[in-house]
Amino acid sequence: MPNAVAKILVDLERNGGLKGSDVANIVNTSRPTVSRWKSGKASPPLATQTIIADLRYVVDRLSEFYTPTETRLWLHAKHSLLNNERAIDLIIADRTQEVLAVIERLDTGAYL
Repeated sequence: MPNAVAKILVDLERNGGLKGSDVANIVNTSRPTVSRWKSGKASPPLATQTIIADLRYVVDRLSEFYTPTETRLWLHAKHSLLNNERAIDLIIADRTQEVLAVIERLDTGAYL
């Protein structure tokens, strides 16, 4: 039975278009390591689990507006409302709330 991290990785691929190589780059590890996490053969450190969990929350919110391919691109693009930073970099830097604030603007129709 898959563990929680494995389930999240499947969700990230399905809803966010993020492959193992994307996750590996985001959390600064190797693609084979992410593969072991996805298969349940290993588990990431708690700090990495936190990044993965935050990423999933953001992807879940973005999936309300975008396809998986669009979500992946949104995460990796620079945004003027994020001071021309990439959402993915903010998530890594534990600044997920800034990303969620922009998504909230999407939800209210204030920024399209």
